[in-house]
Amino acid sequence: MDIRYSTGKEAFKRMTTEELRKEFLITDIFRPDNVSGVYSHIDRIVTMGAMPVKKKLNLAMNINAMADFGVDYYLQRRELGIINIGGDGLVEADGVTYDIVSLDGLYLPMGTKEVLFSSKDSSKPAKFYMNSTPAHHAFPAKHIVFADAKHVKAGSTELSNARVINQYIHPDVLDTCQLSMGLTQLEVGSVWNTMPAHTHERRMEVYFYFDIPSDQTLFHFMGEPQQTRHVAVHNEQAVINPSWSIHSGVGTSNYTFIWSMCGENRTYTDMDWVKTEDLR
Repeated sequence: MDIRYSTGKEAFKRMTTEELRKEFLITDIFRPDNVSGVYSHIDRIVTMGAMPVKKKLNLAMNINAMADFGVDYYLQRRELGIINIGGDGLVEADGVTYDIVSLDGLYLPMGTKEVLFSSKDSSKPAKFYMNSTPAHHAFPAKHIVFADAKHVKAGSTELSNARVINQYIHPDVLDTCQLSMGLTQLEVGSVWNTMPAHTHERRMEVYFYFDIPSDQTLFHFMGEPQQTRHVAVHNEQAVINPSWSIHSGVGTSNYTFIWSMCGENRTYTDMDWVKTEDLR
């Protein structure tokens, strides 16, 4: 478990490229037959990836719940959101098996003791991207097939940001304690996400970028609106964004990203917008 400690506004202004990447960028999310984990002290969100190839992976065998979280098992006081970006796979949760094909999602509540991951075809392994947050109540588990997500069109071709926001773990789809997750797909020819930019002091956010061709890249912008910095991001990497930071990106081609939020509320529209001309 890689542990990251939160960085304040003043320290952020003085950070070098290497320091920014070490604190906020998450790489190597998918490791064959392993579960990765990065624990951020920003709202105590955990970003994980599971890539079962030849083995069935047991979450409990890869996460030391007692040492890292002070509980008997990982989800004793946490909830978990999962979106599969790889080949078709299976998730077994306390004896219930969920058929999680590519771009399907799954919500598992606080109190889930055993979570197992497997792929249907080892030549096309599943890639389970996950976020976990503290929880106080056990809501029902829910399998969210891609068709059942809430699909919202946004942006325009003229502004190079035409996209579809697919809301998976969202108040309009299901109840959770604080976790929200969704997947945004940019259309061919569109490269900007979340511009005009915004902050939301009441929630932090993690952006996970994928479907970036190997010879392309993406620049993720973060920081206070008048103190912006960027992080160069490549395929299947994520960026941790504090609540006071903008979170916006532009790619050298179109791409897809998963956004995950947690904090004081789950109101998706609770944003503090920043005029583009005011960015510095």
